[in-house]
Amino acid sequence: MKRTASREEKIEDIYQSLAPGDTQNAVSVIMKLRGETCDIDCLYCYEKRKEAPGGARIGPTQVRDLATLFRGRPLVVELHGGEPLTVGKEQMADILAELARQPSVIRVSLQTNGVLLDHAWLDLFDTYCPGIRIGISMDGDARGNAWRVGYDGKPVYPRVAAALRLLAERGRKTGVIAAVTPAVLGRAEAVLDHIAGFGSVDSVSFVPCFDAAVRQSTTSTGRRAPASRLLQQVNVTDGQAPNWAIHPGEYADFVLSATAHWISAGHFSRLKLEPAVSAIRRLKGLDTGFCHFSDLKCDHVFTLYPDGRFGSCDELPWPQARLTLLYETADQQSVAEAQRSSPLLGQGKSLMERCTTCDYRATCGGGCVATRWRYDLAGDQNSYCDYRMRMIDGIAALLAQPATPEGAWCRTLRWRPRQPNSMADVEGFLARWDDPKAPRPAARLHTSEYGNINTVGLPGVHEADDLDPWHPLWSQAIEPGIRPLVSVCTQQWGCVTYDSCEGHAYVGTDLAPTARRMGLLPRNGTEYSSIAAALCRAVHAVTPLLPPAVEAVSGRSDLTCGTSGGTTPVLDLYLRRAAEQPNERFFAELDTATALLGDALAAECPDPNKMCACVPSATGSTPATVAVP
Repeated sequence: MKRTASREEKIEDIYQSLAPGDTQNAVSVIMKLRGETCDIDCLYCYEKRKEAPGGARIGPTQVRDLATLFRGRPLVVELHGGEPLTVGKEQMADILAELARQPSVIRVSLQTNGVLLDHAWLDLFDTYCPGIRIGISMDGDARGNAWRVGYDGKPVYPRVAAALRLLAERGRKTGVIAAVTPAVLGRAEAVLDHIAGFGSVDSVSFVPCFDAAVRQSTTSTGRRAPASRLLQQVNVTDGQAPNWAIHPGEYADFVLSATAHWISAGHFSRLKLEPAVSAIRRLKGLDTGFCHFSDLKCDHVFTLYPDGRFGSCDELPWPQARLTLLYETADQQSVAEAQRSSPLLGQGKSLMERCTTCDYRATCGGGCVATRWRYDLAGDQNSYCDYRMRMIDGIAALLAQPATPEGAWCRTLRWRPRQPNSMADVEGFLARWDDPKAPRPAARLHTSEYGNINTVGLPGVHEADDLDPWHPLWSQAIEPGIRPLVSVCTQQWGCVTYDSCEGHAYVGTDLAPTARRMGLLPRNGTEYSSIAAALCRAVHAVTPLLPPAVEAVSGRSDLTCGTSGGTTPVLDLYLRRAAEQPNERFFAELDTATALLGDALAAECPDPNKMCACVPSATGSTPATVAVP
């Protein structure tokens, strides 16, 4: 009997629990060297909103305790804050020396605002931890850094920019974490260019200020609030989001604009851009270390405070995210038990259940659990999911058609990967398609009792020979129901079809009914973008005309070549059952819908000078002339 995966097993594929015996997967520990203590007072600082007491310092003893707690497992350490440099040079030297003595520590990084960074600090790092990765927090240009101020309320941008120039002078590379706020919206290209202008920067991570739930300003400990807190109070209004907050849809547009420019301006050759790179890796079926796209989420990310508080990711709310005290915890088993007992982590993991049935789960990875938790608290999970899908769709378009970045704003062609989706020899097939004199292999055509035409004559997914219009058995190889659409696209549009299916009800079997489908294999990037735009226009035109049980959808996917192992961007067109409609009605209305879609396709034609229906005018992005590596 076929076994169905349980709810817990499905979630585990997206969000792995901590396994105490695991010696392969690293855990990440964010060490808050001074708690929330910082020498500047950014208005949006989430650490200070926790209102945890600062002043104490993490020391070498806690580093040893961490290594003992996670013995046998790789350990990644990030020195963080507040501002980690406020720990002082002597204490920092002791911490780095102890980290160097721990063989399980495979990577050390430091995230700083850069204000205190000078030659003496860099000399210290060169001495005690030459391989340390220094990250700088800077929100783009001076205008973008409006929310990053000192306690006097004045901008700190000039000092941060000086730190980046110092790093370049010392031959060091650094990554910049830039918060996306209203101060940078609509200016992604200029902001990215500005950051890329610093010779020390080799990576940029744009992170969103999803602070819609913030309703109160941060408490001041003194009798008189500093100028920065007064400034914050002006920008926080009870009953509405603070002025630095953005909506997920705005972040998606910013990321897509930045990614398009990253490609067209050639920044991709020397700058890693997040979240673009992680999205690209997942689109290509590769792993990524970015937890928002990985299954190693909150159960593998920890935060340590100077007083010994030990908990989950620092983006989760505290004290709810607290798990235990470091000095009271003997082993990983105790940590895993604390995680299983945590209401917050349990709720966060349960939020991933909706991901288990999502078509984007393999590329999205579920996103950030902390952000999901906040949006769920506000009763709005859809906005977060919509942005993730929107971003993936757009980046998939940029990968497929980098020379025409307008495609990233198409809302009709979604990322719809098909598994399996492969062809024995893609290049050979394309060559035969346009050469009537090329030799053609014999075809094995057998028809199942349900109408499937393949090499074995059986229902379901089976091998089918790859034929072209010059093959003598071409017409017999196309299932009758899909022929009208194949004819328009091959004869009138001049396109290559790599796959087709008329759709099958499979009544009386355990097989799920299938949609009517046609796959198009563009010859090059220019043809790809023209076909994509034409499909979008045709689908927009036919949608209001279709019978209720049928909907037309188009999508982007990759076709894998069995000979080379490489992938080629392809486009697919479907007529599928509309939500909550019975299969019987869908199949009864399918031929009518096919005729209507055929007319819509015949009224269009791939044209490089015509955009898709979603993009009535140019987006302002510069056409790309390079391919993504």
